[in-house]
Amino acid sequence: MTYDYSYHRPVLLKASINGLITTTDGIYVDATFGGGGHSREILERLRNGRLIGFDQDKEAELESAKIDKRSFTFCRANFRRIKRYLKTLGIRQVDGILADLGISSHQIDTPERGFSTRFEGDLDMRMNKDSALTAGDLVNEASEEDLHKILGMYGEVRNAKTLAGAIISGRSTKRISTVEELKEILKPYARRGRENRYYAQVFQAFRIQVNDEMGALEEFLEQCPELLKSGGRLVIISYHSLEDRMVKNFMRSGNIRGREEKDMYGNILRPLEPVTRKPIVADNDEITKNKRARSARLRIAEKV
Repeated sequence: MTYDYSYHRPVLLKASINGLITTTDGIYVDATFGGGGHSREILERLRNGRLIGFDQDKEAELESAKIDKRSFTFCRANFRRIKRYLKTLGIRQVDGILADLGISSHQIDTPERGFSTRFEGDLDMRMNKDSALTAGDLVNEASEEDLHKILGMYGEVRNAKTLAGAIISGRSTKRISTVEELKEILKPYARRGRENRYYAQVFQAFRIQVNDEMGALEEFLEQCPELLKSGGRLVIISYHSLEDRMVKNFMRSGNIRGREEKDMYGNILRPLEPVTRKPIVADNDEITKNKRARSARLRIAEKV
């Protein structure tokens, strides 16, 4: 079946769903519904199964209403609350959980959301527009120390301390309210010919902080082993090294820091067993059709 992917084109669609579904009668979770591309593929493959979709974005909820199947339930919530919402639905364990991290194409391509460096708009960057904190608040109110930490940790910006000082100086005369106003401050500190890369790193840093993405991912991962049935699969697509490192560590050691614990016989104690030793990446054909797939890393683990 052909779908309209104008809202969001799913990345590594076949590989992720192939890795997720172990039984067509099972219960599955799409923890990041977005435009519903992965969810629709899951539903196509289920026979008597059930799918629960999660997303905190109201626009994703509107998109979910286009799926008219009794086997599908949508929860407007951040995936960090997965256990609580499944319990409300009377579900203790599931056969598979999928998460496609990051932001959707629709969010990026909507100027007023403020996610993209390509469009003018307010510095918003909230995945859940009901949240209080915006990127504009962060840029204009965070301390120089906090800005340094955010830019260095979440954007891996090479001159984070210098840039933090420049932002403090820039906002002292006028509030930095829009994408272009922030880019004007960033421009002198970007390497020539690599300006767009630099802007993207800075915007990523503020977006991650505004949405507490790393905190949410940690909480989500810690709940997954308990929620999976024996033999159930955890499938995660990440887009930058911070996410991928956390996912890899958790799948290999059972915690996000990668610290291995062993029993008295030297066996590693971990609730999940990696199915893929190395991440699955998109081929050239998919990258040509969808540039977002270029940085995607797919990892799969199984409950043991």
